[in-house]
Amino acid sequence: MLLQNKTAVIYGGGGAVGGAVLRSLRPARADDAPGAAGGEQMTVEEQMPRGKLERMVYEGDDWLKDRSATRTSLYVTMTSARTAARAAALTATLGLAAASWVIAVHQMNGMDMGVATELGSFAFFVAAWVPMMATMMLPGAVPAVLECARADGRVRAVLLFIGSYLAVWTVVGLAVYALYQPHGSSAAGVLTVAAGVYELTPLKRYCRRRCRTNCRSGFQFGLYCVGSSIGLMVMLVALGVMSVTWMSVVAVLVLVQKLLPPRASIDVPLALAILALGIVIAVAPSSIPGLSPTM
Repeated sequence: MLLQNKTAVIYGGGGAVGGAVLRSLRPARADDAPGAAGGEQMTVEEQMPRGKLERMVYEGDDWLKDRSATRTSLYVTMTSARTAARAAALTATLGLAAASWVIAVHQMNGMDMGVATELGSFAFFVAAWVPMMATMMLPGAVPAVLECARADGRVRAVLLFIGSYLAVWTVVGLAVYALYQPHGSSAAGVLTVAAGVYELTPLKRYCRRRCRTNCRSGFQFGLYCVGSSIGLMVMLVALGVMSVTWMSVVAVLVLVQKLLPPRASIDVPLALAILALGIVIAVAPSSIPGLSPTM
């Protein structure tokens, strides 16, 4: 019985090994098989000594076990590597955002003049804008960064994703620097109302949905996120582009919108609140602390 069970491995479970054994043992013709009688072909067991046959069966079993163990080891190694890559990506993203917060607050210190804020030199503005964008936008990009790490598993791919994502927001900063002028409270109110209206548009909803999905590159992800958050960024520029307070408020709104799916029960009241804020700014600017520089 033991021999029959083990022989079954050669016929069915031995795979390539079993097939090779049978091909090497099978006679070319039935009447050529040694010891054949009555025209009947001898079986493999009858042609081969019992000890040799059992030894080959056991070797086939060992080969199958080694192959299974190798596959399991490779799977565990790949899973561990991707888990480590995701942990490193999470730490790097949040660490960069925290460090950027410190740099941005230092750069913006003493620059906030509300609607009358000056941007300073180009080099100074870029040195403040890039850390500010990293502070505001990277926490909400964590799910996308983790997906990039899971899909690719290489640190280089994660760094390229983050770098290209921030590059998109740097280009937005260049546009802000080219178009921005110190303005009055009326202009700030109009821009804030426009930001509230944009929150209700189909384009906003579309970009917000795409900003929460997996994208092939940080550049593509950045474009969708710009479309999702551009209204909030216009409000920031209108109320005080160098204001740490408004930067924090907008950063929280951006984070919530990236992590939570679109819901009318939340999005509509937020848009109406922004609209109301814009009206208050235009009608009673003195009621908004820090909006206008103190004389």
